[in-house]
Amino acid sequence: MILTRNRLLSGLALIVALLAAAGCGGQSNAASGGDGSGGKLTLVAYSTPEEAYKELIPAFNKTPDGKGVSFSQSYAASGEQSRAVEGGLPADVVEFSLEPDMTRLVDADIVDKSWNQNQYKGNVTDSVVVLMVRKGNPKNIKGWDDLVTGKVDVLEPNPFTSGGAKWNIMAAYGAQLEAGKSRQEAEQYIADLFKNVSVLDKSARESLATFSSGKGDVLLGYENEAILAQQKGEDLDYIVPDQTILIENPVAATKNAKDPKLAKSFVDFLYTPTAQKIFVGKGYRPVVKDTPGADKFPTPKDLFDITKFGGWDKVNTDFFDPEKGIVAKIFQDQGKSTESG
Repeated sequence: MILTRNRLLSGLALIVALLAAAGCGGQSNAASGGDGSGGKLTLVAYSTPEEAYKELIPAFNKTPDGKGVSFSQSYAASGEQSRAVEGGLPADVVEFSLEPDMTRLVDADIVDKSWNQNQYKGNVTDSVVVLMVRKGNPKNIKGWDDLVTGKVDVLEPNPFTSGGAKWNIMAAYGAQLEAGKSRQEAEQYIADLFKNVSVLDKSARESLATFSSGKGDVLLGYENEAILAQQKGEDLDYIVPDQTILIENPVAATKNAKDPKLAKSFVDFLYTPTAQKIFVGKGYRPVVKDTPGADKFPTPKDLFDITKFGGWDKVNTDFFDPEKGIVAKIFQDQGKSTESG
């Protein structure tokens, strides 16, 4: 009876996950690559690297391991994607915005616990949090202090659905500490910041679309998103703050990949000079040293990483627990949603 019930629950979880993946805003699905004669891979990723994979997959198809390999692709907010894979959404390779979304799959026995044991700690690209503004910077935004004057409309994804939003918040919080503020003052800054946030989209990509439609004065987001938007002709500029956070994006093959060897070969390809150069071309900072174009990215004066706050486990508990976290309490006080789905 227990076995039957578990099977039923598993089936229901799969149905819920598939419906969630299909129905949540910002989802993008695509099929591309070879003719399938070399195998098939299912890639599930967060929203922003979609443009990079449009070039990465054809480049992989030109390699001996990638010849004839076809791909099914899914892109949406990082947290949504991680929860969907945990619930049963098929995936051979996963790329997320931040480590906890990978850790969720390690805990679910979907990704091996050794996923981060390579020299890059499992991260395939880097970026930094920037302030995107209208062309010509009409509001004269120079840094974090300008976002809480009450005179600018800020856009930021919802951190309870978007990994990118979490990076943005920790960049803003850490910037206050770097400026000599106390933890209490830094928390108050986050509260003041969200008083000026008019739209909480589900993903970084959705926030960029909202900003591109003409809403808002400032958009918090990834440097690579700003660069890609400029490449596509969007009328925006961006500021790299003196104090900001290093964004690290993890990738892994899953334990239940249909062809584990093929999945691993694709992940390995993403660290090759060819692939890293493609990532650079889409605005990402490469993790592989001496990748052409890496020197074009400015080095912020005070660049910190997530270890400044004790790592993601501590940050998720302290800031993003949907009931007791610092940000949850701010959202509750301001009537904003902490729902993850």
